[in-house]
Amino acid sequence: MVQQLTVEEFLEKSRQLPVIDVRSPGEYEHAHIPGAVNIPLFDNEERAQVGIRYKKSGKDAAVMLGLDLIGPKLTSFVKQSRKLNPKAQEVLVHCWRGGMRSGSFAWLLNTAGMTVATLIGGYKAYRNAVLEAFAEPRQLIILGGKTGSGKTDVLKELARQGEQVIDLEGLAHHKGSSYGAIGQAPQPSSEQFENALFAEWRQLDPTRRIWLEDESRNVGTCFIPLPLWEQMRTAPVAFIDVPKEIRIQRLVLEYTGIDHQLLIEATERIRRRLGGKDTQLALNALAEHDYATVADITLSYYDKAYLHGLAQRKAETVQRLDITEDNPAETARQLRAEEYKKVILG
Repeated sequence: MVQQLTVEEFLEKSRQLPVIDVRSPGEYEHAHIPGAVNIPLFDNEERAQVGIRYKKSGKDAAVMLGLDLIGPKLTSFVKQSRKLNPKAQEVLVHCWRGGMRSGSFAWLLNTAGMTVATLIGGYKAYRNAVLEAFAEPRQLIILGGKTGSGKTDVLKELARQGEQVIDLEGLAHHKGSSYGAIGQAPQPSSEQFENALFAEWRQLDPTRRIWLEDESRNVGTCFIPLPLWEQMRTAPVAFIDVPKEIRIQRLVLEYTGIDHQLLIEATERIRRRLGGKDTQLALNALAEHDYATVADITLSYYDKAYLHGLAQRKAETVQRLDITEDNPAETARQLRAEEYKKVILG
C-alpha cells in the first residue's frame, strides 16, 4: 500500500529516506527539493509529447502515449530506486501535483516489493509551504557593514560560537556586488535558492535568534523571499564599522590572482555609478595589478550606496561596533557580549 504524506510529514521522513523526484529533467533542473534524486518518468521531449497529445486528443490518448513511452523503462525505474536504499527498500516519491506521475511510479515500486510514500499535492504543495514559512516571525539580527568588512567570516565565527546563522550569499553563490559572482559556482534559480534557504530555515530553533548578513533584496540573480526580506528590514542591525584600510587589504587578498578579464567586466558594469573618470582610473590600476587602488576607488561608490541603504532604517534599530583589527573570531565574541546583546535586543 502506498502511503500519502503531508508536506511536513514528507520532509520529516526525508531526513532518513531518499526522495525521488519523477518530474522531467527540465523541471528538476529549474528547482527541486534539496537532496531529491531525479528519476524522470518522462524526459523533456516525452513530457512535451504527452502534453500535446492531451491538448489535441484528451486524457485517455495522453495516458496511452505515456504508457507506450514508459513501458520499456519500468525495470530501470525499479533498479534505480532500489539502489537508493538497498537495505530498507523504502523511498519517498513526488511529482508536480501529486497526481498520475508519482502515483504510477509509486504503484510500480510498491508492486516490486518496495515501501513507498508520496507527497500530497506534490512539489506544488511543497513550494506553498516554502513561501509560507518565511512569513512566520523570527528573532532576526542583521549583521551590517560596508563592503570588505569580512561579514561572511564573522557569520562563520558566530556559528562556531553556537549562534544560529544563515549565509544568504553562500546559498546564492554570490557576494552581492558587481564582483560578487567572481570565483563562485553558477547561481541557482531564485526558486532553488528559496528551497535551499527553506531547508536551513526549518532546521533552526524558532525561540532563538538568527543572524543574517545585511543584503539587498536581490543577491545577484537570486531574490530573498519578500516575507523574509520585510522581516530583515525591520530587524535590529549590528553594524560593524571596519576601517577602509583593513577592508582594502581583505579585498586585495580576495581578488589577487583572479582572471583580469572578469575584473574588467565587473568594473565596467558599474561605470555609470562610478563615473567615467574613476572607472578609467580603476581600469588603469587593474592593468598595473594595483588591486589596492582598484579597491580604494570602488569602495568609494559601494560605501555611499551601503550607507544610503542603512539610513533608510530607523536609527534606533542600528547599533554600531567599531572594529580596529581584522579578527572575525574576536568580532563575533564582541557581538555576543552581554552588554552588546542588551542594546541590540532591547
